Amino acid sequence: MNTIIELRTLILFLIVLLLIIPLFGFVARKFLGAERKKWFSTDYLNERHKKLDLLVRLLFMTLVLISAYYTINNDTVEIAWYFETWFIIIVFLVSSEILRAFMEWKYAENRKDFVATIAEMMFMICIVFLTIKTDFFGLFNS
Repeated sequence: MNTIIELRTLILFLIVLLLIIPLFGFVARKFLGAERKKWFSTDYLNERHKKLDLLVRLLFMTLVLISAYYTINNDTVEIAWYFETWFIIIVFLVSSEILRAFMEWKYAENRKDFVATIAEMMFMICIVFLTIKTDFFGLFNS
Protein backbone atom coordinates (compact mmCIF):
# COMPACT_ATOMS: atom_id res chain seq x y z
CA MET A 1 0.00 0.00 0.00
CA ASN A 2 2.85 2.38 0.87
CA THR A 3 4.48 1.74 -2.53
CA ILE A 4 1.30 2.81 -4.34
CA ILE A 5 1.17 6.06 -2.36
CA GLU A 6 4.84 6.75 -3.13
CA LEU A 7 4.27 6.05 -6.82
CA ARG A 8 1.31 8.43 -6.89
CA THR A 9 3.35 11.08 -5.10
CA LEU A 10 6.21 10.66 -7.57
CA ILE A 11 3.87 10.90 -10.57
CA LEU A 12 2.18 14.00 -9.13
CA PHE A 13 5.59 15.57 -8.43
CA LEU A 14 6.79 14.90 -11.98
CA ILE A 15 3.58 16.35 -13.42
CA VAL A 16 4.08 19.51 -11.35
CA LEU A 17 7.68 19.77 -12.57
CA LEU A 18 6.57 19.26 -16.17
CA LEU A 19 4.16 22.16 -15.73
CA ILE A 20 6.47 24.52 -13.82
CA ILE A 21 9.46 24.33 -16.20
CA PRO A 22 7.55 25.25 -19.40
CA LEU A 23 5.60 27.89 -17.47
CA PHE A 24 8.87 29.51 -16.42
CA GLY A 25 10.08 29.39 -20.03
CA PHE A 26 6.85 30.99 -21.26
CA VAL A 27 7.03 33.78 -18.67
CA ALA A 28 10.75 34.41 -19.25
CA ARG A 29 10.31 34.61 -23.02
CA LYS A 30 7.26 36.85 -22.68
CA PHE A 31 9.10 39.14 -20.24
CA LEU A 32 12.21 39.35 -22.44
CA GLY A 33 10.30 39.67 -25.71
CA ALA A 34 11.94 36.56 -27.12
CA GLU A 35 10.41 34.11 -29.59
CA ARG A 36 8.47 31.20 -28.17
CA LYS A 37 9.96 27.77 -28.68
CA LYS A 38 7.82 24.88 -29.81
CA TRP A 39 7.69 21.88 -27.51
CA PHE A 40 9.94 18.98 -28.49
CA SER A 41 11.06 20.62 -31.69
CA THR A 42 14.48 21.03 -33.14
CA ASP A 43 14.33 24.46 -34.69
CA TYR A 44 17.77 25.04 -36.10
CA LEU A 45 18.99 28.53 -36.83
CA ASN A 46 21.11 27.42 -39.77
CA GLU A 47 22.88 24.41 -41.28
CA ARG A 48 25.88 24.80 -38.97
CA HIS A 49 23.60 24.60 -35.93
CA LYS A 50 22.01 21.45 -37.33
CA LYS A 51 25.39 19.77 -37.88
CA LEU A 52 26.75 20.73 -34.46
CA ASP A 53 23.58 19.53 -32.75
CA LEU A 54 23.84 16.21 -34.56
CA LEU A 55 27.47 15.93 -33.45
CA VAL A 56 26.52 16.61 -29.81
CA ARG A 57 23.72 14.02 -29.97
CA LEU A 58 26.01 11.38 -31.49
CA LEU A 59 28.68 12.07 -28.90
CA PHE A 60 26.26 11.63 -26.03
CA MET A 61 24.67 8.53 -27.55
CA THR A 62 28.17 7.08 -27.69
CA LEU A 63 28.73 8.02 -24.05
CA VAL A 64 25.44 6.38 -23.03
CA LEU A 65 26.42 3.19 -24.87
CA ILE A 66 29.86 3.18 -23.24
CA SER A 67 28.23 3.77 -19.86
CA ALA A 68 25.80 0.90 -20.43
CA TYR A 69 28.62 -1.41 -21.46
CA TYR A 70 30.69 -0.40 -18.43
CA THR A 71 27.72 -0.84 -16.07
CA ILE A 72 26.81 -4.28 -17.42
CA ASN A 73 30.38 -5.62 -17.49
CA ASN A 74 31.61 -4.13 -14.23
CA ASP A 75 31.88 -6.65 -11.40
CA THR A 76 31.73 -4.09 -8.61
CA VAL A 77 28.44 -3.00 -7.14
CA GLU A 78 29.04 0.73 -7.50
CA ILE A 79 30.02 2.56 -10.64
CA ALA A 80 31.61 5.98 -10.91
CA TRP A 81 29.16 8.88 -10.78
CA TYR A 82 30.22 10.13 -14.20
CA PHE A 83 29.15 6.81 -15.75
CA GLU A 84 25.64 7.11 -14.31
CA THR A 85 23.00 7.54 -17.00
CA TRP A 86 21.29 10.42 -15.19
CA PHE A 87 24.56 12.39 -15.13
CA ILE A 88 25.19 11.83 -18.85
CA ILE A 89 21.65 12.95 -19.68
CA ILE A 90 21.97 16.11 -17.57
CA VAL A 91 25.30 16.97 -19.21
CA PHE A 92 23.76 16.32 -22.63
CA LEU A 93 20.81 18.63 -21.94
CA VAL A 94 23.06 21.38 -20.62
CA SER A 95 25.46 21.02 -23.58
CA SER A 96 22.60 21.09 -26.04
CA GLU A 97 21.13 24.23 -24.46
CA ILE A 98 24.54 25.94 -24.34
CA LEU A 99 24.95 25.19 -28.05
CA ARG A 100 21.48 26.59 -28.76
CA ALA A 101 22.19 29.73 -26.71
CA PHE A 102 25.51 30.28 -28.49
CA MET A 103 23.91 29.87 -31.91
CA GLU A 104 21.08 32.24 -30.93
CA TRP A 105 23.60 34.77 -29.68
CA LYS A 106 25.62 34.47 -32.88
CA TYR A 107 22.92 34.12 -35.55
CA ALA A 108 19.38 34.90 -34.28
CA GLU A 109 17.62 38.05 -35.38
CA ASN A 110 16.24 38.69 -31.88
CA ARG A 111 19.26 39.03 -29.58
CA LYS A 112 17.11 38.32 -26.51
CA ASP A 113 16.50 34.70 -27.52
CA PHE A 114 19.80 33.51 -26.10
CA VAL A 115 19.14 35.24 -22.75
CA ALA A 116 15.82 33.42 -22.45
CA THR A 117 17.47 30.09 -23.36
CA ILE A 118 20.14 30.60 -20.69
CA ALA A 119 17.50 31.60 -18.11
CA GLU A 120 15.48 28.45 -18.88
CA MET A 121 18.60 26.28 -18.66
CA MET A 122 19.64 27.79 -15.32
CA PHE A 123 16.13 27.31 -13.94
CA MET A 124 16.11 23.64 -15.01
CA ILE A 125 19.56 23.09 -13.47
CA CYS A 126 18.40 24.63 -10.20
CA ILE A 127 15.23 22.51 -10.12
CA VAL A 128 17.13 19.29 -10.88
CA PHE A 129 19.85 20.12 -8.35
CA LEU A 130 17.33 20.99 -5.63
CA THR A 131 15.32 17.87 -6.37
CA ILE A 132 18.37 15.63 -6.07
CA LYS A 133 19.86 17.37 -3.01
CA THR A 134 16.57 17.46 -1.07
CA ASP A 135 15.51 13.89 -1.94
CA PHE A 136 12.52 15.10 -3.96
CA PHE A 137 11.90 17.90 -1.45
CA GLY A 138 11.48 15.34 1.34
CA LEU A 139 8.42 13.72 -0.21
CA PHE A 140 9.64 10.19 0.41
CA ASN A 141 11.03 10.54 3.92
CA SER A 142 9.14 8.22 6.20
